[in-house]
Amino acid sequence: MTATTAPPRSGLPLARLLLVAAAILGALFAAAAPASAHAALLGSNPKAGAVVAKAPADVALTFSEQVAMDNKSIRVLDPKGKRSDTAKLRNLSKGSTVTYGVDLRPGLAKGTYTVAWQAISADSHPVSGAFTFSIGAPSRTTVSATGENVGGGLVGVLYGAARYASYAGFIVLVGGSAFIVTCWQRGANERPLQRLVVRGWLTLTAATLVLLLLRAPYTGSGHLGDVFDLSALNGVLQTKPGAALVSRLLLLGASALFVAVLFGAYARRTAATEPEAAKERKDLTFGLGVGGTVVAAGIAATWALTEHASVGLQPGIAMPVDIVHLLAVAVWLGGLAALLVALFRTPSIERAAVRRFSGIAFTAVCTLAATGLYQSWRQVGSWSALFGTGYGQLLMVKVGLVAVVVCIASFSRRWTARLSETAADGAAAGEETPAAAVEAVAAEGGVTGTAEQEQEPVTAPADPRRAAQLARQQAARTVVREKRVRDADPHRTGLRKSVLAETVVAVALLAVTTVLTTTEPGRTEEEAGRNPSAAAAAAPSGPVDITLPFDTGGPKGKGTASLELTPGRSGSNQLHLFVNNPAGKPYDVPEVRIALTLKAKKIGPLPVVPDHLFTGHWSADGVQIPMAGNWDIAVTVRTSDIDETTVNKTVEIG
Repeated sequence: MTATTAPPRSGLPLARLLLVAAAILGALFAAAAPASAHAALLGSNPKAGAVVAKAPADVALTFSEQVAMDNKSIRVLDPKGKRSDTAKLRNLSKGSTVTYGVDLRPGLAKGTYTVAWQAISADSHPVSGAFTFSIGAPSRTTVSATGENVGGGLVGVLYGAARYASYAGFIVLVGGSAFIVTCWQRGANERPLQRLVVRGWLTLTAATLVLLLLRAPYTGSGHLGDVFDLSALNGVLQTKPGAALVSRLLLLGASALFVAVLFGAYARRTAATEPEAAKERKDLTFGLGVGGTVVAAGIAATWALTEHASVGLQPGIAMPVDIVHLLAVAVWLGGLAALLVALFRTPSIERAAVRRFSGIAFTAVCTLAATGLYQSWRQVGSWSALFGTGYGQLLMVKVGLVAVVVCIASFSRRWTARLSETAADGAAAGEETPAAAVEAVAAEGGVTGTAEQEQEPVTAPADPRRAAQLARQQAARTVVREKRVRDADPHRTGLRKSVLAETVVAVALLAVTTVLTTTEPGRTEEEAGRNPSAAAAAAPSGPVDITLPFDTGGPKGKGTASLELTPGRSGSNQLHLFVNNPAGKPYDVPEVRIALTLKAKKIGPLPVVPDHLFTGHWSADGVQIPMAGNWDIAVTVRTSDIDETTVNKTVEIG
């Protein structure tokens, strides 16, 4: 089989690729928020924002799926920030209902209490939140109702980068090895491909170690210094995610043996021409194929057993499907990376190898489509969740990128077919041999000597420096000849460009996939009755300022009520109310009352009784907004003993 030669070993194209990849990765991770909730808080007792007549005996939280909690997971804080619970977690779950609670101390005073909680969801991601309830009546509080930012900050960024690196290392390790064993066995002797696969192994191993060390601060304190806390690390090892990471490290030890055989004994058999070597190569190919598949599936299972596939609907089916999905991704994108390196870094690659990879990639894409469709139905569940949740929107971006890669791949298949047609046509017409082509190009370029002449042994000069100089000149002439031959074939140039474009888009696709694995599934988000991504996008960036005209129907019953809520976000706010007559001048009325209601969560009405400050001006401090959402603000104005009216407006609270 005539070999297609590759372009010169210039670092420019790959350097550009790495720059583009780094830019895409940085943009995606910079824009991505900390890991969203995967286990959602479905309800609580007392309810968020509730005003109870007397202190309850305990506080209980109900979640959408299993969570891991300890005595520090639920904290009930009084208005001054002191802990009001007994710090002893109780499991109150019954049947499929997941509920945890803490007992409250006796004799709690009236006022507003904040419940701050955090947990580890069944798919290994940290979740947290906070809400308030009041005993007797709402009061001022020094506690923020936003909860701790677990999974965020510098630790969250590092953890996300390590997750990306682990996926990338897995894809390169598995896909590069599969490319060599199934498509281009001679590539086992090529140093660029050897470096690619070994770097994939090193990246996956290093990223797994980093994830193991960052696990405690990522799910707990958020302090980077806790990576050196051995007691916290021991606690991580007792959890399912910790066990999965340790299992991955053990499997990477087995994969190191696989890599050693691939680039050792197997590479030597592929370079040998003896009949015995061919039989041994065939046996080794079978053994590496079976063993490599088992190890790769085991590594993929360390993700499937701890992430989205392990919880929710049909986990017994979803986990094997997820393993197949990950393997298909690795074979496709990892093989693409190997092909790119072969085209840009190795002296030659056979057309047959490119055609074989084209067929394998097509099968992998079909497998991805089938498994991805099932996983999408399982995680999204409805058209509204597809278009109205962060997970669904990211999924559509991922599908779009896959479509772009497949479209570019179709051009690669065309270039591959043209390479094959060119080879067949050239053989039928009796075209010149590669050696003759090199000789002709060399002659045109002013390089003296034919290919046969340059391969004749040359007496080395006695001076070692002169001998080394001649060797460098000979190598330079060889590079020039190869470059001219390569650049003379437009089909090969087209294939290189299309594969490079595929790889660039694949880097973005992998980044989106990494962010997707840390985003709350659309089905869970809808079941919890909230949409954090949409709420964050639509929430006002400043204070709420509304003006409500009113008419009580009595004398001097017309006017406007202007309400300001600062900062206009969940937590503690300051409220000002201004009442003006139709002429726009402030005037007093006998009474004003305000109530806040979040209908979507059945919270409220939360009463607010402002203090009168000046003519036409009322104010209230410490107005608690338990959570973000569409809040209905109702203002009741009484202008006489019998004349009053209520006007309201719905506003977005971030």
